[in-house]
Amino acid sequence: MKKYRSLHTVSLGLIILFSIITISSMNSCAPSKVVAAKSGVQLWSENCQRCHNTPSPTTFSPEIWETVGMHMQTRALLTEAERDKIVEFLKSAR
Repeated sequence: MKKYRSLHTVSLGLIILFSIITISSMNSCAPSKVVAAKSGVQLWSENCQRCHNTPSPTTFSPEIWETVGMHMQTRALLTEAERDKIVEFLKSAR
């Protein structure tokens, strides 16, 4: 029983450590010059269509696009700058 708890504790510790490192590296990434030069529509088409058909910008309200942007930032590993450009495009294309 002690061996199982010890293994469980070590595994949990490694998962937490990996999560912290991943989140820290994602948040500290400065956008590259290539990303900075891209428009929201270009980032939207490059990132969103990788995994699914993209909905029309008129599908959701600006508030919902904000929520979708936050969710998809983590799913698609987008930087804040990329997410902001994509969401601004989607909100302005209404």
